[in-house]
Amino acid sequence: MVKPARTDSARSQQDMLAQLAPAMFVLIWSTGFIMARLVTPYADPLSFLALRYLLVIALLAPVAWWFGAQWPATARDWRDGLIAGVLLHGIYLGGVFWAVDNGLPAGIAALIVGLQPLATALLVGLTLGERVSPLRWLGIIIGFAGALLVILPRLGVQTGLPPTQVGIVLVSMLAITLGTIWQKRTGGAQDVRTNTVVHFIGATLVTLPVALLLEDNRVPMVPDVIFGLAWSVLVMSIGGIFLLLALIRRGAVAGVAALLYLVPPCSALMAWLLFGETLAPVQIAGMALAACGVAIASRARW
Repeated sequence: MVKPARTDSARSQQDMLAQLAPAMFVLIWSTGFIMARLVTPYADPLSFLALRYLLVIALLAPVAWWFGAQWPATARDWRDGLIAGVLLHGIYLGGVFWAVDNGLPAGIAALIVGLQPLATALLVGLTLGERVSPLRWLGIIIGFAGALLVILPRLGVQTGLPPTQVGIVLVSMLAITLGTIWQKRTGGAQDVRTNTVVHFIGATLVTLPVALLLEDNRVPMVPDVIFGLAWSVLVMSIGGIFLLLALIRRGAVAGVAALLYLVPPCSALMAWLLFGETLAPVQIAGMALAACGVAIASRARW
């Protein structure tokens, strides 16, 4: 009689963690903009990212080995993991960081990246055969409207946007879209610990050479950079990515992508708490609208 009780307790804990995972992912992912703001005054963006990726590999690979995690068994499995890492981290993060550091307003970058759930919903049918229901489409569109309202006060009147930087962020948005779909197609059977290491190896292979070529490799060990690096490695690159991969494995890709609409509201709240940035009434309304959209998109089944 005791054994079933333990099994029920373990299952209940797993169910509770599964329910908390989306909220934890959004909170962790939202800190990326805060860490970027903290670090970019001191460090070159691509050099910072390359160091971040190398530290994740150095920390996580021995842990995966120690616990006997299964590494990719074939060259094809390695290839699939490396491609996912190039798309999800190397091109996406590298492109956004570089574009903002080179003059693209952060609000414009956030607005372009905010197209990702829409792009995902358009592509999953063609690539995964995943049907996006009318109700989920409604949630995705409502979520985008809410995220747009949150970002709107940060846009201002923009003239003469740098076309190269805009193009790079568009490519970055498409990269995370395709990377999410690719991971769903190819990474379902892989151990999340070793799969994450392979992802960051792929990201390093594209980020490090570009950083060495284009930047002065400035990553000074001042307190803000040290804290930003530690948080980015331990919380975002390990905790956040574990959650993302778990969500992709468990759920519909379009529903997972819709969670990203909650990132601008959460980032705005964090900036208000940490940096004293004001929150306009339209942003507060946008937060509520984005939350409604994500709730609809995440729960829709038809």
